[in-house]
Amino acid sequence: MAEEVSPERQKLLSILGHLAELRERLAKSAIALLVCSAICFFVSKPILLFLLAPMGDHPVIAPRPTTTVSIFMKISLVSGAILATPFIVYQLLCFVTPGLTSRERRSLYWIIPGVTISFLGGAAFAYFVMVPAAIPFLLGFLSDVIQPTWMVDEYIPFITSLVFWVGASFEMPLLLYFLARLGLVNAELLLQGWKFAVVGIAILAAGITPTPDPFNMMLVMLPLLLLYFLGVFLAWVAERQNRKRDDAA
Repeated sequence: MAEEVSPERQKLLSILGHLAELRERLAKSAIALLVCSAICFFVSKPILLFLLAPMGDHPVIAPRPTTTVSIFMKISLVSGAILATPFIVYQLLCFVTPGLTSRERRSLYWIIPGVTISFLGGAAFAYFVMVPAAIPFLLGFLSDVIQPTWMVDEYIPFITSLVFWVGASFEMPLLLYFLARLGLVNAELLLQGWKFAVVGIAILAAGITPTPDPFNMMLVMLPLLLLYFLGVFLAWVAERQNRKRDDAA
């Protein structure tokens, strides 16, 4: 007769199984990151030229002999991470979805292309609208007193962080829709908290904006406010979908 497994041992085996699966998902994600970084290694120079393009004819210098090599490798790694993100997110979803209902899983799977498109739209807005407005201001500020000399190892992180955070903030409508689909928020609650949202967006814009002038801050705030109210509308759509599903059930 087989020995009966105690509940404590079953719980332990379940935890060990989840940890083994997590290790497998992390290993696959790490392999994807290495492969994508290796691919991006061969296009790092065009990416670097693309990031330096907003500077025009203004020189960007390397302060140390190894700076150019370091920047080249960092661009390969960051570009590879961006390229591998959809696969990494997929591995994460595969790990968490077994504990979700079928409705929650359906809501999660379509979020990958939506998040990717939203991020690319925000990154394009940052690069083609915000960066051309910010760099002339920064280069011209007190230029008659201090000659601006920018280091490449400071300029590249400055541009990439700006593009990343603006791109991430453009995912807000999809996040609000997803939370409403799961019943965690609703459109009425979001509308009632619009004043708090404005304050939060102002703080976020102040942190993202590369310059202290109100023009560039408003340049960030206005799209984020529009995105917030778009998220409210999508939350309302999600509520209607939930009611239709419940009525059909």
